[in-house]
This record gives sequence, C-alpha cells and structure tokens, in this order.
Amino acid sequence: MKEVEIPKATARRLPIYHRYLRFLHEAGKRRISSTELSEAVKVDSATIRRDFSYFGALGKRGYGYDVEYLLEFFGRTLNQDRLKNVALVGVGNLGQALLNYNFSQSNNVRISAGFDVSEGVVGRIVSGVPVYALDDMVEQLKVQQIELVILTVPQDKAQDIADMLVEANVKGILNFTPIRLSVPKEVRVQNVDLTNELQTLIYFLDNNR
Repeated sequence: MKEVEIPKATARRLPIYHRYLRFLHEAGKRRISSTELSEAVKVDSATIRRDFSYFGALGKRGYGYDVEYLLEFFGRTLNQDRLKNVALVGVGNLGQALLNYNFSQSNNVRISAGFDVSEGVVGRIVSGVPVYALDDMVEQLKVQQIELVILTVPQDKAQDIADMLVEANVKGILNFTPIRLSVPKEVRVQNVDLTNELQTLIYFLDNNR
C-alpha cells in the first residue's frame, strides 16, 4: 500500500486529539462524534474528519469514533509507548519554569538532563533533573543518546550552541530564542517565539475592535 504523507498542520493537531481522547477515556466515555470532538478541541468537524481520513477508516457512519480505539491508535502513531529523553540547554528563569512544567500529560516525554554555564546550577539537581556544565554537553548528549533538545539560552549564544548540538548528533531542537538557527536539513527546528506570539495577539485585538 502506498504510504500517505501527513500534512504538517494535521501532525500538529494529533497531540491535541490524543490528549482530549485520554480525558474522555478516563471519564468513561466510549464513543464520540466529530461534532462533539470539534466542540471540545476547537477544531471544525470537517477538519477533524479530514485529519482522521489520512489514517484510514477510524470511525463508522452513524456511530462515530470508538474512544479507546482512537486513543490506542494515536498513542502508537505518536510513539506514546516509547519514552523520549529530552535535554534542556539554558537553566535560567524560562528553563527552570520548563523543568517545573507538568509533563505528565505526555506519556513519552521526559527532560532528563540540563546544561548551563552558571555555577549556581551546574552540578546540582534542579526539579529532579541533573544539570551539567555546557562544556560537557556534546559528550553527555552522545553518551545519553539524547536527540531532542529544548533551547532557552541568550540569543547571542544560540547559533554557537546549535552548532554544538549538531556535533552531538541532535535531530530536533525546540528553539525558544528569537534567532532563526542555521542547521543541516536533517535537523528539525521548531521555533517558539513568545514575544512574536504576544505581539501578533495584540495586533489582532487592536484591529478587531
């Protein structure tokens, strides 16, 4: 069977569906329609049906979707049965907030190592996570076989550290800096620019009045 390429927009919505399906399952819900799911996740029902259609016949006309089946299916699709260790580079205010974040909503993500230059955190356990010196980062990432990194460093250091991450064979970077990183094409970068998102929100508020 020919493999179908899943659009990026659809892939971004899968964790949202999975998280809400888990809530439904824990509440004892057995089945749900695309309309009900639409109201809960704020995605229109036509989009939900189209997203699901990429994976074959997941529901039945007149019945809807089996909650337990969808939960298990998207769990396998998102590799929820396989733990992903993630490193945090930059254990400042934002970094420590992320360490304190409750990742229990995701069964397969755990921050297992932190890296920084500050003597105040290096060599300590912060929110249950050991923090190593930045000088040891490349070696530790290779030894611990960590391929995913959250980057929360000053913007003037971001590219240099990204180069080190490439050297350490990192395959994915969640970039919280405003700098657009230059990395090889096999390294995936997801940018999270909080200032840009806030300014965009302000723009829409000001122009919708």
